[in-house]
Amino acid sequence: METFWEDVDRHLVRYGGTFTREIIDSAAGSFLFTEDGRRILDFTSGQMSAILGHSHPRIVQTVQRQIANLDHLFSGMLSRPVVDLARRLAGTLPEPLQKVQLLTTGAESNEAALRMAKLVTGKHEVVAFARSWHGMTAGAAAATYSAGRKGYGPISGNFAIPVPSADWQAQLDLAFDLIDAQSVGSLAACVVEPILSSGGILEPPLGYFAALQAKCRERGMLLIFDEAQTGLCRTGTWYAFERDGVVPDILTLSKTLGAGLPLAAVITSAEIEEEAHARDYLFFTTHVSDPLVAAVGNTVLDVLVEERLDERAVKLGAHLRTGLEDIASRHDLVTDVRGRGLLVGLEIADESLSAPITRKCLDLGLHMNIVQVPGMGGVFRIAPALTVTEEELELGLSILDEAIAASA
Repeated sequence: METFWEDVDRHLVRYGGTFTREIIDSAAGSFLFTEDGRRILDFTSGQMSAILGHSHPRIVQTVQRQIANLDHLFSGMLSRPVVDLARRLAGTLPEPLQKVQLLTTGAESNEAALRMAKLVTGKHEVVAFARSWHGMTAGAAAATYSAGRKGYGPISGNFAIPVPSADWQAQLDLAFDLIDAQSVGSLAACVVEPILSSGGILEPPLGYFAALQAKCRERGMLLIFDEAQTGLCRTGTWYAFERDGVVPDILTLSKTLGAGLPLAAVITSAEIEEEAHARDYLFFTTHVSDPLVAAVGNTVLDVLVEERLDERAVKLGAHLRTGLEDIASRHDLVTDVRGRGLLVGLEIADESLSAPITRKCLDLGLHMNIVQVPGMGGVFRIAPALTVTEEELELGLSILDEAIAASA
């Protein structure tokens, strides 16, 4: 054990915060297991990704079968799993979204989407929410405002708009008046999360995205929805944007699509793809259209459909929310419960208690993630697997209740 942590301290780059000082040995379903035998309930489904839980038997079977047959190809070659997944993803989406590119991470899919939008519009300026998180590659990071902007050199052509408040229409009008005043006349795209996760599980009100789309149309901008965390049944519908009746010009998926494996997608219309191709769109990466993870994506779709996990997210999400509201009613420290389906935020008023509550949860066998949001204190992001059981939710709620009581 000591040698392990000595190697960590000597050889690993620290890439954000600190490492949890436990060695994770295995995982199954909703639980992680440490080398010393501790069981930890995973209330974040890994990095908000393992929507089918850990080591789902169907995923395990697919990986074993596919890796023994065809795992990776030259990026200009195609296989059946890739084309099947593209067709099936298009089948889950409204018109005109029908053209698919398969990549690896959320940052990469947003990078590709922004690159495509800039090429098609012939412009370069990008608008995003002030509390957004779209990834750590250059273009995605330039559109990320919740963290990581300081110390990396100049960023140009990017504008932030505020997260909607009560008077959101006037706020949106003012935001775009200011953008118009600052723009050099080259507004290409607006990229937004339908529910801001790192921003504190914030959900813009109904009507906001239709108004935002109108602002984009007026300026010849493309609207990009980043559904890394909200896509594929987590919120109770296949895609979070369905609530609003607004279809984006480009949709990006990641995290949930691979159920924990590195798989992402960019999906757009035939018209936009045709224009991008005519202008020599280039996003030729090492793992574009890899057959192994595409096969996993097909299995993810199979399980989502067969087990009706969209409906399950509604039912279990209601159960989770009821439990959290009960906790809120008994602890003044808790100031809000919000979210949709199995993506829920629990806001606490005292930022200084964020870390102690999180540590106490882990000590008691529950992994939680909290984000600090200016003006809000801390917000726990609760995103268990869609395969979680009511009993596991009850266990997590009980531990969280005890941790808050012990830390308050």
